[in-house]
Amino acid sequence: MSKRLQFLIALTLGVPVVAGAQVPVQDGSYAPAQSAGQGYGNAGAASAGNGAPVSGMGQLFTQLQQMQDDIARLRGQVEVQENEIRQLKQEGLDRYQDLDGRISQLSSAPAAGAGAGAAAGATQNGAIAANTTPTPPASAGAPAASSEPGDPAKEKLYYDAAFDLIKAKDFDKASQAFNAFLRKYPNSQYAGNAQYWLGEVNLAKGDLQAAGQAFARVSQAYPTSNKVPDSLYKLGGVEQKLGRTDRAKGMYQQVISQYPGTSAAQLAQRDLKSLP
Repeated sequence: MSKRLQFLIALTLGVPVVAGAQVPVQDGSYAPAQSAGQGYGNAGAASAGNGAPVSGMGQLFTQLQQMQDDIARLRGQVEVQENEIRQLKQEGLDRYQDLDGRISQLSSAPAAGAGAGAAAGATQNGAIAANTTPTPPASAGAPAASSEPGDPAKEKLYYDAAFDLIKAKDFDKASQAFNAFLRKYPNSQYAGNAQYWLGEVNLAKGDLQAAGQAFARVSQAYPTSNKVPDSLYKLGGVEQKLGRTDRAKGMYQQVISQYPGTSAAQLAQRDLKSLP
């Protein structure tokens, strides 16, 4: 009886122990499910509360608007610059035509007292006109080798003196002065201009052959001179006056194709339209 009683007592006491041991097992098996549920709940909340797509579209729209404003501003600046360029080209063309007209007037209306003015210019600038003989038309614009070293200040003085003879309408001595300058300083920075004005002087004197040779030599001897477009245009004019229409057309077309946008090209287009 005592052993049965002890067994019953042990059995009775052991039941809650087993039950108590099962509780944490059940709690442990439930906890992960709860934790997982909570994790999914948090993820869903983050997804629902995230406004990234809406914010990205807004930023894209703002950037697009800014780009459109920048493009409009740049277009306005380009239009302003294009207007300024057109004005500068027109001013250059006006100056070119004005200078060309004055040269033509000088050649057709010799001024009184030109000889005195030329003599004064020759005296003031020494060796330009002294000991200089006119160059024959066949060799116009073909200066000999330089006899003096380069001196920019002196070159400028000689060049200005020769140009003053044009202003004084003494074309004979102006021609001599430019020829003398080119013989002394064939490599001067003013040589291309001097060669061009030698052509203008001969043109003013009515010597078309000498003028054509002088203009042609500008591009041959001084291809980097800024007077090349003008000299080619003038050469086309000489050919036109000599009745060589095909050559004149060729020169005008060369100026237009090689030097677009210059005053010479605009004048060449005008004269080309007038040719048959």
